[in-house]
Amino acid sequence: MDLTDTSPDIPRDAEETPDFDAWDSPDEALTDGPTRERMLDVVVQLREPTKVSTVATRADCDTETAREYLQWFAEMGMVRELSGRPVRYERNDSYLRWRRIEQIRQRYSETQIVARLKETLDAATEYRDHFDAGSPDDVSLVEESYEEPIEDVWEAVSNWKSLEERAALLDAARREDTSGGHTETIDA
Repeated sequence: MDLTDTSPDIPRDAEETPDFDAWDSPDEALTDGPTRERMLDVVVQLREPTKVSTVATRADCDTETAREYLQWFAEMGMVRELSGRPVRYERNDSYLRWRRIEQIRQRYSETQIVARLKETLDAATEYRDHFDAGSPDDVSLVEESYEEPIEDVWEAVSNWKSLEERAALLDAARREDTSGGHTETIDA
C-alpha cells in the first residue's frame, strides 16, 4: 500500500458514518456491570452511615438485593451494620487497611517492603525539611503560599500526606505476621 492510498477502514463518502446516538451512554455502561461489583464499588465509597435504600439506589439494584449483599459484606467485615430504624451500614476502614497490608505482604518480599519503606520515609523527610514542619497537618497553606503558588503547596502537602499513609501501611506490613506468630522487626 502506497502512503497516498486511503486505508480501507476509513469510510468513503457513500458509506454511512456510525450512529453515535445509538450507543449506550457512559452512565448506562457503568451500571450494566454485575450487581456484586456495583455494590462493592458503592460500599468502598461509603463515607458515613448509609441506609440500605440509598445504597440500593447508588448501586442501581433493588433494596432486598442491596440488603443481602450488605449483610454478606458485614459478615466478611467490610462494613459494619448499625442497628436502629432504619438500619444503616458504614464502611469498615480497618478491614480495608488490613486488606491493603495483606496485598503488600503478598506482592512484595520482606526486603522489598523495607526498601520501599525507606524510600517513602526519605521522601517524607524531604517534605518535612522543605516545610520545616513535623507533619503535613502543621503546614499553613496561606503562609506557604507567600513563597510558592498555593496550588503547588497544596499538591506538595497532599503528596506528603500520601507518603505518610503509605509509610504506615508499609511499616504495618513489615511488622505483621499473618500466620499468627511474630516476625522479626527490621529497623528501616
